[in-house]
Amino acid sequence: MDTRDTQLLLMRPDIPSARISSNMSAEECFQNKTLRPVIKLQHHLLLAAFKNYVNKHKNVYYGLSVEKKLDYVENAIHKDMKFRNSLKGIIIGQFTLVEFDLYIQNSSALNKRMMNIVKERIKDNLLIFDKISALIES
Repeated sequence: MDTRDTQLLLMRPDIPSARISSNMSAEECFQNKTLRPVIKLQHHLLLAAFKNYVNKHKNVYYGLSVEKKLDYVENAIHKDMKFRNSLKGIIIGQFTLVEFDLYIQNSSALNKRMMNIVKERIKDNLLIFDKISALIES
């Protein structure tokens, strides 16, 4: 393994709940072994990318109800291909060469898993931010 791959693997957080077993599909193993740790590592950058997306779209997001905010996140990730590709790049750029080879063999299914995890992380964090904002205002 070359230096880049070694360094990438050393930087990743450990996720004890992301277990791997012999009865899992190849996609689920990749999700737990690679996607979850990389997405957790890139968490703050992914949130910053979403905040930048909101700002570039005239901050409409901030005036929405909680339900509409969740829909906004969903639409941004699933329908805006430029934004979606940017998020994928943030994650794929952290793959080792072996992981990238595995990824390109089944990129369609892995992209769905990747974007679903990212979408849920963004939604969870934005709900927390909304609750904190509401507490501060009251």
